[in-house]
Amino acid sequence: MDELLGSLLRKIENGSYPPGSQLPSGRTLAAEYDVSHSTIQRAIATLRERGILVGRPGRGVFVAEK
Repeated sequence: MDELLGSLLRKIENGSYPPGSQLPSGRTLAAEYDVSHSTIQRAIATLRERGILVGRPGRGVFVAEK
């Protein structure tokens, strides 16, 4: 999961996922990274705990505004 977290963080830092942007769905990310959906959910939960991502009920997961 560390590689997954690192990759997501790099995409956020390099502007692939700019502040305020919505992340692809968990299933899309799972397919992209060839990991289980639950692994994606754990990574997203970790980044939410760090304040990097925010969840918006019914809308999805977004990169936190700085």
